[in-house]
Amino acid sequence: MPSPATLLWGMLFGAIGVGYFIYGKKQSMFVPLICGIALMVYPWFVSGAWLTLIVGIVLMAVPYFVRY
Repeated sequence: MPSPATLLWGMLFGAIGVGYFIYGKKQSMFVPLICGIALMVYPWFVSGAWLTLIVGIVLMAVPYFVRY
């Protein structure tokens, strides 16, 4: 069973992922769309609060550095 911190981080990054997904879909931008999907899905496969936090921050930063 995951810790409460892992669940909270997963919920937070999932909500941010929904925002990225909607933004990418409306703007027809591929990178935010894919990062949004990844932010919504990755907490299911990552265990540990620190790993969840690190992966989430990296996925959130990708659209700012990669523009397509």
